[in-house]
Amino acid sequence: QVQLVESGGGLVQAGGSLTLSCAASGRIDTIGWYRQAPGKQREWVATITRSGNTNYADSVKGRFTASRDNVQNLVYLLMNSLKPEDTAVYYCNTAPTTRLAWGQGTQVTVSS
Repeated sequence: QVQLVESGGGLVQAGGSLTLSCAASGRIDTIGWYRQAPGKQREWVATITRSGNTNYADSVKGRFTASRDNVQNLVYLLMNSLKPEDTAVYYCNTAPTTRLAWGQGTQVTVSS
């Protein structure tokens, strides 16, 4: 089974930017970014197909951009204009159905 490793999180001030990475151990098709804030259920954030078509949750539309490198089996999430409500652990997995084991995620903390 393909394994996923997320990285790139950190602490950033509101209005700042971060780029997350998702490294897959093998070929991946449609990938989604998901996040889980403290005390909340995990939610979908963005999807990118193998051909590069993207879709975003309304809460991040216009601020987040997903991209990918199919040769390196990497998926990225550029996050601009970050808000405190974006604070969460971010994960990647297949989409629209999550079929792979969840990675450890990467923590994003946005201070006000």
